[in-house]
Amino acid sequence: MIKIPEQKPSNKLEILVIDGQALVHTVIKAALLDAGIKNIQSAHNSYTALQLCESIKFDMVLIAFDVKSDKDGFNLLEEMKFKGYITKTTCVVFLSADTNKGLVNCVVEMEPTDFWVKPLDKSKVEHRIQQILLIEQKLYALRFCFDKEEYPTAIYYAERQLKDDSLVLYHPHINRLIGRCLFNLREYKEAQAFYEKIAETYSYAWVQVGLAATLLQQDKMDEATTLTNELLQREDTKFATYDLLAEYHIAKENFQLGYEIIQEATKLAPRSIERNRKSWNLARLNHDRLGQYIATKNMSKYAKNSIHDSPVLQLNVIRSAIDLAATLPEAESNKLLANTERSIERLKSDFTVANELKEQLTIINIRLMSLRNNKKVAEALIEENSALDIQSSFEDELDKVKAYHEAGMWEKSMSILNEMKGGVSDDSFTGKVLTAYLEQESQERENIRYNPKELGEMASSHYKNKRYKPSYNFLCQANKLSPNNKNIVITILKVLAIIAEESGLTEAESLHAEESIKFLVDVKLSEQQQTLFNEYKVRIDKVLRDIEE
Repeated sequence: MIKIPEQKPSNKLEILVIDGQALVHTVIKAALLDAGIKNIQSAHNSYTALQLCESIKFDMVLIAFDVKSDKDGFNLLEEMKFKGYITKTTCVVFLSADTNKGLVNCVVEMEPTDFWVKPLDKSKVEHRIQQILLIEQKLYALRFCFDKEEYPTAIYYAERQLKDDSLVLYHPHINRLIGRCLFNLREYKEAQAFYEKIAETYSYAWVQVGLAATLLQQDKMDEATTLTNELLQREDTKFATYDLLAEYHIAKENFQLGYEIIQEATKLAPRSIERNRKSWNLARLNHDRLGQYIATKNMSKYAKNSIHDSPVLQLNVIRSAIDLAATLPEAESNKLLANTERSIERLKSDFTVANELKEQLTIINIRLMSLRNNKKVAEALIEENSALDIQSSFEDELDKVKAYHEAGMWEKSMSILNEMKGGVSDDSFTGKVLTAYLEQESQERENIRYNPKELGEMASSHYKNKRYKPSYNFLCQANKLSPNNKNIVITILKVLAIIAEESGLTEAESLHAEESIKFLVDVKLSEQQQTLFNEYKVRIDKVLRDIEE
């Protein structure tokens, strides 16, 4: 059995209070002193807090959201965890006067010991501190084993503590850890029976969410679907259930449904960098260029001044903007590209950043030249920069694939892409999504050698010359690369309406028309788009009715 170290007595605990308001420090410090705790450090900003953490191992950290300095409390807490200043055994209390749902959901994900709403009352603070210390003392062995992933030993301690009448108020917490231990041990059948049994006693959200998780892991879909549908209607279980379902469907390679669920979860807790990263990767896989752009913008926005902050995040916003611009009508594309070029100039204005990202910015410039139909300039830039052959990060390599492909250097593009396919493991959420994405990219770039904007221009040229079949074929390729682009789908219906009136539709064309109509019925259209859609639908329907008659 694992050896459990002795727990510190209350008077030896090291406490850190992080808040920008002097009154908060006064209230908390007075309550701590009354509780017999003397080793108290105060920090009014993130810089001081991090400096103190370098020399002192704190047992309890009370941290406010509105810390005065270059980081908010959420980012500071995340950085302290990342650097190991806060571990699973550290008691964390989050302080905030802001109780909006998005913030609270994000804080809950960080799993603090408690959440206090400001302004604080000294008597209530003292009472909460006493409660926290009692819980920490009683559950120390159980939590230590759980944190060390010694799940069988944790269950042993938990079952002993359930027999202790003095811990009756903490039985729900103890049972919750037992359920998590069984789940982590992959004993799903036993976990299901456990959750079903305690559901007879407890009405807590975590019981039902835990039960749903075990049902999904056993592929008991009828029971799981009934339960998760109920949980998605409850405010206290909606958030956890979205995450649960997203993980499940991605594991089953149902990427479209997983993406839709991740998007809903992101709306509930928009600050989560990891969830926005998942949304970004799934958006790429599902050809949602706008969703990809929004996800990278969110990552850059919410990572500001956090441990995740990096010029690379802004670089990814620029890359996704170029991807999106390649699918938009010319006026919208030019507007987005102009904004993107300003972002590039802001990056270049920092000499250090510009030097570190020199190759990446060159690749981006090549892509911009290709998108603006300056392919000769793009080719010349490629020839001038032999450093582009140096192996780099996944995103850098992917951008090279796009740059070479867009500049017409198809074989070089495919060579890099094939090398990338062998370097991604699919044993994680991200790995599984990226593996599928690279395979999709490989198949599409093998058969389609132009971007959606170029395909649209070629389709338009054929249409103007009344070559409707070639126009339709190019539009189909553009639609494959941008299946959510409403303008492309409407244009497809326009061309199909003419083909139907002139020569009739093949079975495949009729099916494509039906799918396009269904797509446009289900999405929100502008007034002009709706008018065009209605016209083309009526024309196609008339031809099909005449054939039936």
